[in-house]
Amino acid sequence: MRHSRVINHLGRTSSHRKSMLANMATSLILHKRITTTTAKAKALRTYVEPLLTKSKEDSTHSRRVVFSYLKDKDAVTELFREISPKIAERPGGYTRILKTGNRIGDNADMCILELVDYNEAMLGGGEAAKTKTTRRRRTSRKKEEGSAEAKAPKAVVAEKTEEAKTEGSEADTAAEEK
Repeated sequence: MRHSRVINHLGRTSSHRKSMLANMATSLILHKRITTTTAKAKALRTYVEPLLTKSKEDSTHSRRVVFSYLKDKDAVTELFREISPKIAERPGGYTRILKTGNRIGDNADMCILELVDYNEAMLGGGEAAKTKTTRRRRTSRKKEEGSAEAKAPKAVVAEKTEEAKTEGSEADTAAEEK
């Protein structure tokens, strides 16, 4: 029976499991998203979420505690400088597991483990909201009106000028009659 056996050993020795989880946590912090098996992702979530909670308080003690788990100076710096201000208001649940199907080689259940506040697609990201602009020359309205006549066939332009002349001559004859 498995009474109170909470930890998943992942088929590894204790030292191998600790170093593997430390490496995966470092990769998650540096890259904000990793692809792994579902069992490893669930084990990593229980490993990394207390570290993220610890990073909310930026003190020497909390930095040393996190460093004792991660054993990577760059990851600790990234965690305390960039990630902790983003998750400061969040009460928990810093990671998300998205299942992606089975791996082709051994049919293992695969997933993506990511930090919740760093997925722009699910947040309705800033890049999707930006409007695309086309790269073209902008012209003023006066130039556009002039270019419309320039682009029109010459026969149409000739007809317009003849109509203007006849309208002008009719206006002249009407003025003379008065």
